[in-house]
Amino acid sequence: MTLSPARVPATAGVRRLTATLYGYAFLDDLVLLYPLYALLFADSGLSLWQISSLFALWSVTGVLLEVPSGAWADAVSRRTLLWLGPLLGAAGFALWVTVPSYGAFAAGFVLWGTSGALTSGALEALVYEELDRLGAADRYARVLGRARAAGLLGVMAAMAAAGPVYAIGGYPAVGAASVAACLLASATASRFPDDRDRAADAEGWAATLRGGLATVRRDRSLRGALLLVPAVACVWSALDEYSPLLVRETGVADGLVPYALLLIWAAVTAVSLLAGPAERLGRTGYAWLVAVSALALALGALARTPAGLVLIAVAFAGFQLATLLAEVRLQHRIEEGGRATLTSVAGLGTELLTVLVYGAYAAAGDHASHATVFAAFAVPYLVAVLVRAATRSAKRA
Repeated sequence: MTLSPARVPATAGVRRLTATLYGYAFLDDLVLLYPLYALLFADSGLSLWQISSLFALWSVTGVLLEVPSGAWADAVSRRTLLWLGPLLGAAGFALWVTVPSYGAFAAGFVLWGTSGALTSGALEALVYEELDRLGAADRYARVLGRARAAGLLGVMAAMAAAGPVYAIGGYPAVGAASVAACLLASATASRFPDDRDRAADAEGWAATLRGGLATVRRDRSLRGALLLVPAVACVWSALDEYSPLLVRETGVADGLVPYALLLIWAAVTAVSLLAGPAERLGRTGYAWLVAVSALALALGALARTPAGLVLIAVAFAGFQLATLLAEVRLQHRIEEGGRATLTSVAGLGTELLTVLVYGAYAAAGDHASHATVFAAFAVPYLVAVLVRAATRSAKRA
């Protein structure tokens, strides 16, 4: 079979885009500090409330900047935001290990939160629209799943390397490696397609923001897809920040904490590759996915043993797949302009709810173990599934 002349460059374009995306995702998550920063905070004398306040500050930064940065990405070059973001993260990590203190940790989270806000909506929008331009929008779920898997491979590589690097040079060495990965991610972003011509046609930052929000108000289907993302992502993504403390509570030695987390994220990485086939899950299948994940979260936490971390891995993997499917659904529902803006609106919802989870975790953690708090946070998922099932049954009746 002979490919048409138009098909060849399109295929080459898809390959270049996905290779850049996967490399960027890997390097952006190759943060050796990730499995250790909660321990760094605790070892620096911070209380659980102080640690939770740092996580909340991280999310508040996202709340304030998520939507404006998405509108900015629609109004200017998305590629520019993708190389700028990792540089801010590098600056934050450098602060953490050079002047470890509450103020430095807070400043670092503001920088890291700004980095995430700049890149979140811009990345999904750039990739989806470039695939659409190349006639390959139907590959988005598979590409997104592989990109998340690449990012999680970065997380896993960081976890595997964190222990030896920490043993050699302590937190400063781990921080230096994290900064180096951020700089490489920024360099990789320069290989993304140049979207300045598209950005030049935008109506401007404020008009882009207004247009995107107006689209949400008009389109009920889009609104439902947008709300699903934070509903699924907020709890488990917040619990992830406390997972090193849960692992330590099961009796795992500090030097082995990164390897225990590696088990969890190996499962999350593997399931990310199923995003394409999992698109065939209907509403009932999706509800079962969330329910089973919630049960695994509760049972794994209450086991209070290293063996229970296997169920935590199952839970996080299930929630990762549910989040991916929600994000794919959102991109398919967006038909008008302002794609980065609307993606960032979903991110805003996630950040707002995550701040509430951090506060609730800190309050509950004063009176209960990490295992008990993890198990308690499985309840909202189960309640949501039951309410949804009851609502659908009432409509059929």
